Amino acid sequence: MQALRQLLDRVVMFICMVLFIEMTIVGTYQISCRYFFNSPSTVSEEIVTYSFTWLSILAAAYVFGKRGHLAMTFLSGKMRGAKRVFLDMFSEILVILTAVFLLIYGGYIMAVENADQLTNSLTISMGAVYSVLPISGVIILLYGLMNLIDLLKILNSPDLEKYGEPAEA
Repeated sequence: MQALRQLLDRVVMFICMVLFIEMTIVGTYQISCRYFFNSPSTVSEEIVTYSFTWLSILAAAYVFGKRGHLAMTFLSGKMRGAKRVFLDMFSEILVILTAVFLLIYGGYIMAVENADQLTNSLTISMGAVYSVLPISGVIILLYGLMNLIDLLKILNSPDLEKYGEPAEA
């Protein structure tokens, strides 16, 4: 399971890294064209916009996999042991359901319904742009299932009562 998680981490981070580098290069080109030649590039603006969209959504999927997303801990911070594991499992199930229904199903419908619409400058399908939604939904689903398996292992662990205790600095 750890090998799959590490592979998924590396693939998602590699894609995010490539997108960030590409955005930096294209953004620099766009600024140079505007500043030196007084001729803004609409193609580069569109590339940066859609790259930023993909980067943001894929990075969010990565953060969900690391369980590093924002959370209100006023309830979970007071729980330890099995109660905390069950609360975390409930949270993972809600994330998985959200990923399945909103990102995978809804994103697929959005991509298919907009497949015929073309972007202004690049003339690529908006379905391709929106395809990041079901892709990130599948990534979040995989991470969520792996997180659930990890939580089940903790539930059967002899160190169950230590789960949820603050880490020592």
